[in-house]
Amino acid sequence: MHRVLRPSLAGLRRRTCRPPLQRLHYSQFIPPSQLGYNHPARLLTEEQQRIYELEDVTDGEEAGPSYEWADEAEAEDEELEEAREKEAERQSALSGREVDPATVKMPPSSPSFYSARAQFYDQLTQIENAVEHTRSALKMLQLLPLPDFARRSLPIRHPAWKTAREIAGDLGILMSSARYRALTRQLSKLNEYLRIAHAAGAEDLRKQIRLLIGMFEDPTRSASDQRGWRKPIFTDRIGRSYTFGKRKTSTARVWMVPVDPPTIAEREVDVIDLDKIQSLDEAGALLASQPDRFHEPQVVPTTSILINNIPLGEFFSVAADRERVVRPLKVAGMLSAFNVFTLVRGGGTTGQSGALAHGIAKGLVAHQPDLETLLRRTKLLRRDPRMVERKKPGKAKARKAYTWVKR
Repeated sequence: MHRVLRPSLAGLRRRTCRPPLQRLHYSQFIPPSQLGYNHPARLLTEEQQRIYELEDVTDGEEAGPSYEWADEAEAEDEELEEAREKEAERQSALSGREVDPATVKMPPSSPSFYSARAQFYDQLTQIENAVEHTRSALKMLQLLPLPDFARRSLPIRHPAWKTAREIAGDLGILMSSARYRALTRQLSKLNEYLRIAHAAGAEDLRKQIRLLIGMFEDPTRSASDQRGWRKPIFTDRIGRSYTFGKRKTSTARVWMVPVDPPTIAEREVDVIDLDKIQSLDEAGALLASQPDRFHEPQVVPTTSILINNIPLGEFFSVAADRERVVRPLKVAGMLSAFNVFTLVRGGGTTGQSGALAHGIAKGLVAHQPDLETLLRRTKLLRRDPRMVERKKPGKAKARKAYTWVKR
């Protein structure tokens, strides 16, 4: 028997498929803006022609139809012809032969002309160029690179950028989240350079950067509104604030009230003539008779921290937990400025002390808003997101396994 050879399906598909389309180079396309005003792509629609041909009656006189669009198109064509002639001369000088201006294909004015969002990428490219020029200018002024301690001491400036919808309306394009993030990332770099220029006294550079980023800032919004809405913290009639702190599974309700420093009552004292004291014995006798006259007692305001009606030292036996609770007061320099009363629930000593510190830091900001930047830098206003990992089935704890027994 003879074996019949059959053509493979791959060969059939290869023979029956259509040849690939010829791909054209991007330079063979002509932008619509470079077409003549008589080109079909530039002609007005019937509705637009009807609007232009309407008679405009002003002061009893009839005005003819307006053809300003044709004049603008003619001006564009003239500019295009001049540009083509210059390009033809340049190509003729390079090639050594005469080039017809009519056959010259002008390159697009923008490198992102053939992209889907040319206007957005043009704007982004301009901002990136501004970032590079600003960085070069700061390097020439020997302001970059900046040490970490100097960067931390720069003046704080939290800009409130426009929303993606507002920027999209200004640019006339659709703004996605990725494009908005790319734009604000470059603007944040410019804002950082603005802080450096302001601290260094480079006024010309600061004005130029401020003019650029001012186009994307919303003057009606504050930086706190951009970070998100927060529940306002109010104080009652006696100046007491109420805040809520969390850490792990512990919660703390914190009430803080300012401490009024005690005043020393003024008392009448006799004037002593020091010239009459002739010997050391007389001075010693005077000091012994009136000890409080020359050594006034130093009155230091005291503060108390009660946790579930128990003093701080008795509630937390570990020194690290006590230090964690009073750390916001120490950082703010207000260790003896407030009386604190708290109620804590859930968790252990570590979680409860962390929840107390979180609530006390928020209470300090309620009384002294200027402390927000300091406490935020020290991460005392941040709710610690770390949680205890759950126990897994078949294991002693989250990851600890039982002791393996061979038999």
